[in-house]
Amino acid sequence: MADTAMTSPGDTSPGAPGNAVTRSTKDLTRAAVSGWLGTAMEFMDFQLYSLAAAIVFNQIFFPGVSPAIALIAAMATYGVGYVARLAGAVYFGRMGDRIGRRKVLFLTIALMGVSTTLIGVLPTYQMIGITAPILLVALRLVQGFGAGAEIAGATVMLAEYAPVKRRGLVASLVSLGTNSGTLAASALWALLLVVLSEEQLLSWGWRLPFLLSFVLMIFAVWIRRNVKESPVFEARPDVVDGVALTRAEVKEAETAPVLEAAISQRKGKAFFLALALRFGQAGNSGLVQTFLVGYIATSLAMDRALPTEAIMWGSIAGFVTVPLVGMLGDRFGRRAIYTALSLLTIAFAFPMMLMITSGSTAALLFGMIAGLNLGVLGLFALESVTMAELFGARTRFTQLALSKEIGGILATAIGPVIAASLTAATGSWWPIAAMLIVYSTITLVAARLSPETQGRDLVQLEDAA
Repeated sequence: MADTAMTSPGDTSPGAPGNAVTRSTKDLTRAAVSGWLGTAMEFMDFQLYSLAAAIVFNQIFFPGVSPAIALIAAMATYGVGYVARLAGAVYFGRMGDRIGRRKVLFLTIALMGVSTTLIGVLPTYQMIGITAPILLVALRLVQGFGAGAEIAGATVMLAEYAPVKRRGLVASLVSLGTNSGTLAASALWALLLVVLSEEQLLSWGWRLPFLLSFVLMIFAVWIRRNVKESPVFEARPDVVDGVALTRAEVKEAETAPVLEAAISQRKGKAFFLALALRFGQAGNSGLVQTFLVGYIATSLAMDRALPTEAIMWGSIAGFVTVPLVGMLGDRFGRRAIYTALSLLTIAFAFPMMLMITSGSTAALLFGMIAGLNLGVLGLFALESVTMAELFGARTRFTQLALSKEIGGILATAIGPVIAASLTAATGSWWPIAAMLIVYSTITLVAARLSPETQGRDLVQLEDAA
């Protein structure tokens, strides 16, 4: 690819600084590959864990209880990682806004990779008793701490690198990373379920996917060595010598009146809009990609390979869905596409569950594939750019990371536990469809209340709302 120069997305706007920050097409490519790979690793790690929690962890780490209670316990260990993600979002988000995006992304990927690899060497409950699930939770917490800012950092980096008219498409590569990671994890588990016997899977086979993630971590770290800092971060008027000015330092700066007016903006509205936008995608993801895998295998007593196969094929279809949604957002605006995707997900919730519980393999596969692409991957492709555009440059990393992770705790982490409890109490699948509708309705309302952010100057320090 030609190493031609291109201007930072914020530099052509009236409020941009005088010296334009330029990045070559090669720089954009490196940033895109880095963001895609890091996000792929994050979601591969988390999907490996979520599938393991649904398929084998209930037997390996929580034996001796009923299948329903074991599934709830396994889902709970899946959920605790989201608490650590919140802490990571605060810690690394502030660091990323203060000293730049690039340095933070090195730390987050290392924490994720090491903790995920160590899960693959954990002793089981039969070996060391209650210490085994305690260690599992501890590693899940470390994994979550690193992941808390990984996807936010990758999202910010790509959005700030992208040309304005292609920002939705370029930023959607983060979603392709999540798709790639989900696909890799699902394919690995699908292969293990087909090739290995039950005894082999429970004794040593479940360890292989976690150990293989170490290779991906080494490759991701190597790629990130050559990625330059975000051009928007370097162009920010409050950044001097690569470090953002504190509030006290802003008062002494030559451009103090302009900077103070921007950083004193009252915060909150943009954050809550982003949090509500996140709710639909995060909640739907926890139900479709995590809970339904265990529900189909245990409550419906169907072949455990079916849901992992559905997620695998759905992820493959996502390689078309994600860039298409990104391009549609660039063409018609963020609000219109958010509205369409949310309405389609709401309308499809009950038909999807009827297909899954029909007893037909073809219907189950189609229902999960369509639900995954409409309510999870499609919304994620749009979320990647919209949330970055909602926030001002000074606190973009922190606010984006917090809105993603709080949304993850409230929807993705807690959702599967609630779904497991409701389906066990009612003996029916309808609570799953109802939760999909509630999550998607929250996002629909937020989309209608949000300002249109398409084409916004990302160097601006104030939020869009």
